[in-house]
Amino acid sequence: MPVNYSADEVRRPSWNIDTHCTTLPAERPGSPEPGGSWEHACRLVRDYEFSPPEIVRALYDPSASLLGRIMLLEARFHGMHFYCGVRVTEVVDEVRDHTQRIWGWAYETLEGHLERGKVTYEVVKRQDTGEVQFLISCHSQGAPTLDRITLLGWRLFGRRTQLRFYRRCGQRLQTFVKDALRGERPLPTLSLRDGGLACAPSDAKMRRLDALAIHRVAPG
Repeated sequence: MPVNYSADEVRRPSWNIDTHCTTLPAERPGSPEPGGSWEHACRLVRDYEFSPPEIVRALYDPSASLLGRIMLLEARFHGMHFYCGVRVTEVVDEVRDHTQRIWGWAYETLEGHLERGKVTYEVVKRQDTGEVQFLISCHSQGAPTLDRITLLGWRLFGRRTQLRFYRRCGQRLQTFVKDALRGERPLPTLSLRDGGLACAPSDAKMRRLDALAIHRVAPG
């Protein structure tokens, strides 16, 4: 299934171009510390544990290589659940500008997705200062093939939900890392379903009202 947009199309004002940064517990200057903030955050980002389950959940095969991995996202939006595909198209593992140790990955939307675009999740350690950050970078727009009702809902609530998603991702990752470093609770671990598929985040639970939700597959 192909990606549903071309990078040549991405430009303001018709596209939203966002960057959201969350500060994580710092380390000593130098390379990332074993069992430290950067390492914990990378593990959580790898497994998609940072995603707020009230907004987005994911199903994927953890045995597949990260690069090229297909993920089925469940976007929860005012009593409607939208099932949309994304593919991991980039893995970042580098030292940037001689000081920033970066690990992360990005997915892009596939045909039928509610949106079009790319989201990049990166954990950054500034080795000269010890600062650690979680960076989300995104370019996106609503899919032009949405039906009228879904398009109206997207225009009314989609952008607000999108920005809340970024904030909640940062909040969750920050909380998980702080709690692990303090020894208050261990890092979340993968939740596997029958067939070996991972359901992320692992603290996603069924809610009583889920039975009343309207389900839409490939709404775009």
